Amino acid sequence: MALVLNEEQAMLQETAHGFAQDKTPISELRRLRDEDIAEGFHRSLWQEMAELGLVGVLVPEDHGGTGFGMVGAGLIAQELGRTLAASPFLSTSVMAATALSRFGSDDQKSQYLQAIAEGRTIFALAVDEATKHKPQKIAVKAERSGNGFKLSGAKGFVADGFAADQLIVAARTAGSEEDEQGITLFLVDALSAEKERMKTVDSRGFARITLDHVEVDADAVLGEVDGGYHALEAILDTGRAGLSAEMMGSSETVFTMTVDYLKQRKQFGTEIGRFQALQHRAAHLYTELALAKAVTMQA
Repeated sequence: MALVLNEEQAMLQETAHGFAQDKTPISELRRLRDEDIAEGFHRSLWQEMAELGLVGVLVPEDHGGTGFGMVGAGLIAQELGRTLAASPFLSTSVMAATALSRFGSDDQKSQYLQAIAEGRTIFALAVDEATKHKPQKIAVKAERSGNGFKLSGAKGFVADGFAADQLIVAARTAGSEEDEQGITLFLVDALSAEKERMKTVDSRGFARITLDHVEVDADAVLGEVDGGYHALEAILDTGRAGLSAEMMGSSETVFTMTVDYLKQRKQFGTEIGRFQALQHRAAHLYTELALAKAVTMQA
């Protein structure tokens, strides 16, 4: 792919940049932390993002989104990363929108995609159960019950889980605990689960989710029964790419701040940016960032 933005992508990035700089400066994250906002973000700002068309970037146009694709989503994530903006963008606009667009039934798409694009529904992906990320290690059980399934078990460190209205839950319908086969994805109303807020250093809305014999009907299955691991990895891949873009934005901001400091800080009567050793380090980091940005955009 060409690593050059087209006119629409450039306009999208400009919109996201203006929003992040004006509405979600780093001071806003500090305020969320100091005020101990349980959800980890302000829904009013999320609604503003939706009105700008940023939330529905991966939602097809026929479902109310803008359909800009993953490059567009990456550009938004990058700008949000520049200011450490707190929002459920990765969990809802990237992973949930991908899950529903690619693997959802027509009814599921009609029910949820427009709600995502309009900022009305927050999603969270409930996968991890161990202390380390291992998506195939699933012990949460989904047993057949009547016309549907009964889910039991717990998920930890669910990003945006405390604020979520809907959950995408990876549960085991067959096989042993670490088998890739036998995993099924379910759409679960968050009100039917127990959500325990997890306080983290970055003040984001992580949660522990407990499912105590939660009953869902067969229409809640996202994709194929027992064949959900392929879909789960595809969904996670979009999240990984989006997170990489967010981190790219953060890294570029840190680099800019560092270069500014090198130009201002004086030692031995001159700016430290004149010292050759620091110039070499800055040049090396610049090339590393350029390579990382190209790889991220390719992803």
